[in-house]
Amino acid sequence: MNTPSAIVRTLRALCLLALLILPAAAIAQSDEQPSATPNEQLAELLENESTRQALIEQLRRTADESPAVAEAAQADGPSLPQRIAGLTQSIAERTVADANAALLALNDARTRLAGDGAMRFMTQLAIFAAFAASVLVVFWLLGRIAQGLYARLDRRAHADDPAFALMRRGGAIVAAIGVHLATVVLAWLAGYAIALFVLGDDGGMRRQESLFLNAFLIVEGVRVLIGTLLSNRHANLRLVPADSEEAAYWSAWASRMTWFLGYGLMLVVPAAAAFIAPEVGRILAILVMVLAWLKATVIVMQNRARVRAALDRLASRMHSGFARVALSMGGRVWHVFAVTYLAALIIIAVFYREEALGFMLSATMRTVIAILAGIVISALLTAIILRRIRLPEETRARFPLLEDRLNAYVPGALKLTRFAILAIVLAFILDAWTSFDLGVWAASDAGMTTLGKIVTVAIIITLALAAWLLAASWIEYRLNPDANGAEATPRVRTLLTIFRNAVAITLIVLTTMVVLAEIGVNIAPLIAGAGVLGLAIGFGAQKLVQDVITGVFIQLEGAINVGDLVTAGGTTGTVEKLTIRSLGMRDLSGVYHLLPFSSVDTVSNFMRGFGYHVGEYGVAYREDTDVVIEHLKAAFEELRQDPEHSPNILGDLEVHGVTALADSSVNVRVRIKAVAGTQFGVGRAYNRLVKRHFDAAGIEIPFPHMTLYFGEDKQGKAPPANLRLLDGREDAPGDPA
Repeated sequence: MNTPSAIVRTLRALCLLALLILPAAAIAQSDEQPSATPNEQLAELLENESTRQALIEQLRRTADESPAVAEAAQADGPSLPQRIAGLTQSIAERTVADANAALLALNDARTRLAGDGAMRFMTQLAIFAAFAASVLVVFWLLGRIAQGLYARLDRRAHADDPAFALMRRGGAIVAAIGVHLATVVLAWLAGYAIALFVLGDDGGMRRQESLFLNAFLIVEGVRVLIGTLLSNRHANLRLVPADSEEAAYWSAWASRMTWFLGYGLMLVVPAAAAFIAPEVGRILAILVMVLAWLKATVIVMQNRARVRAALDRLASRMHSGFARVALSMGGRVWHVFAVTYLAALIIIAVFYREEALGFMLSATMRTVIAILAGIVISALLTAIILRRIRLPEETRARFPLLEDRLNAYVPGALKLTRFAILAIVLAFILDAWTSFDLGVWAASDAGMTTLGKIVTVAIIITLALAAWLLAASWIEYRLNPDANGAEATPRVRTLLTIFRNAVAITLIVLTTMVVLAEIGVNIAPLIAGAGVLGLAIGFGAQKLVQDVITGVFIQLEGAINVGDLVTAGGTTGTVEKLTIRSLGMRDLSGVYHLLPFSSVDTVSNFMRGFGYHVGEYGVAYREDTDVVIEHLKAAFEELRQDPEHSPNILGDLEVHGVTALADSSVNVRVRIKAVAGTQFGVGRAYNRLVKRHFDAAGIEIPFPHMTLYFGEDKQGKAPPANLRLLDGREDAPGDPA
C-alpha cells in the first residue's frame, strides 16, 4: 500500500467535493424566490427565443473551453501551501465534527441511562466484569499449573554437554512456547464456554463477551512472544541475551503496553462505538493511542543511556569491525529514531487511521518479525558453525593440517552467512515498507536470474575451495613422513611447493574468470588483454622468462635441492632457498648469494649419490713408496674404526699409486668413497691420521728449505761465519745452538 498516494487521492476528492458543494450553496443562499423550482426556471428560459439562443451559445463556448481549462488545471494543480492548507483544514474540521458528535452521543447516552437505564447498565457491567474476571482467573490457575513444567524445561535447557546444548535448549524453548500457548487457548475456550452456556441465551453470545475474548486471545498471544524473548524467571528459556533484571524490566513494560493497547483498542473502543456512537469510539481510540505514545516516549528517553551501554557492551564482544561500528553508532542515536518513529505512528494513527494505520502497523509487525527471525537464525547458525570441526585420529595423523585448514574457513563462512541473512532481512523490510514486492520480484525473470546467478557463484566458489582443499591435503599427505613412512626429499618438497603455488594461481584466475562471466561481465576483452599483456611481458622481461623456464627444468631434473652443496655460477655454497626463478645459497664464509637461473650455465652438485675424498700425498725422494702406501692403508683402517666416520665410508681404500715425481716430492694418490656430502669430513679426518702415521714412521713430508750463502775466498773456501749470540755466550762452530 502506498500511503502518500492514498492521502493525495483523499485530498483531491475533498477538494472536488468542495468545488461541487460551494457553488450550489451560494446559489441557494442568493435565491429570494423559493417558490420557483429549477425545472420552472429552465422551462421559462427555453420558452424565450433570445434566452434559448444565448444559452446554446454559452454551452458551446463552455464545451470549447472545458478541455483547455481541464488541461491547465491538471498541469498546474494546487500549490504546496494550498495542499497543506486544505489538509490541515480537513483535519481540523473532521476533528471538530467528531468531537461535537461525541459530545452529542454522550449526552444522549446520559439521557438513556437516566432512571431504570442506569440500573440495567450497572447490571450488564457487573455481569461483564464477572465474566472477564472468571476468564482471567482460569488463565491464572492454568499458568500456576504450568509453572512446574516451565521449571522442568528450564533445567532441561541447561545442558552440561556443549555438543547437545543447542538441541536441548531449542527443544525446551519450543516446548515452553507450546505450554504457554496451550494455557492461553484453554482459557480462551473456557471463556467461550462460559459466554455460550452460562451467560448466553439459546447458545448465543453477546457482543461484549466476544470482543473481550478476541482481545484476550491476541493480547496473550503477543505476551507469549514477549515471554519467549524476555523470560524473567527462566533464564535458559530466554532468547534475548540479557540478565534477569534487564529482562524483567523490559518484559514488564512490554506486557503493560500490550495490555493497554490491546484491551483499549480491541475492547473499549469497539464497545463504545457499538453501544454509544462511532464518534465516541474514535475519540477514545485517539486518547488511548496518545497516552500510549506519551508513555512509550518517556520510556525511550528514560532508557537511552541504559540501551546505549548495553549496545556498547554487545559491540565490544563483536569480532566484525562493521558490527562494532554499527552497534556503537546505533547506541548513540537509537532514541532519536525511536521517538521519530513513535511520532510518525501517532500522527498517522490519529489523522489517517483508515488510510495508513493498518499499513504502518502491518509493516512494523513484519519488520519486527523479520529482524527477530534474522537474529534467531544468525544465532543458531553461529552456534553451529563456530563449533570446531573434529576429525578422526587416523585422518589427523595422515593430514595434520587438514583440521586447522577446515576450521580456518569457519570465520569466513560465518561472515558470508551473516551477510546473506542481513540481505534477506533488508529485502523483507523493503517489501514491508515500500512498493517493492519481494515475492513478485523473486518470481519475475529479473529476480530468478539474479537469484540463479547468486546461487551459481556460490557453487563455483565452493567448488574452487573444495579443489584447493583437496590439492593442499594431497600435498600435505605427500610431505607427511608419518603417512609415507619416510621423510620427503628436498627435491620433492620444492616441487610440491611450486605445484601448490601453481594450483593456487590457476584456481584464483579460473574462478575469477568464471564468476565474472556468470555475473554478466564480458571476459573476452580481459582474455585478449591478458594475452597482449603476456606478449609484452615476454618481450620486455625475457630474462625473467628465461629464469622461470630454466628453474622449472632444473627442478624437474632434480639438479638442485634445498640443503645441497653445489657450485653454480662460479659460487660454491649450501642451497638455502629455491624458487621457480632464483637460487639462494650461502658460501663457506657465510655470505648469502642470490643467483637467477639465467646466470647458471653449469651446476655441480656434491650431494648426489656418493662422493670421493681424493688425497695426494708427497713424500721425500729417499722414502720407500711401498712403505708409504702401507702406512696410508694403516691410517685408513684406523679411520674405519672411528664410530663417527665409519658409517659414511662406502668402500675400501683405492690406491692409485705414484702419480707424479715432482720437483721436491714423490706424490702418491688414494681415494675414499663416502656418502654424498660427508666426503669432506672423512677427508679431514683421514689427513689427520696420515700425518700421525707418517710422523711415527719417520717418513718425511717435504716442505720448503732456505739455504744461506756466505760467499767464497780466492781459494774457493767459504769464510768462517762469525756468530754472535744475544745472551753473550759463544759456542764453537758446529755446536748446536
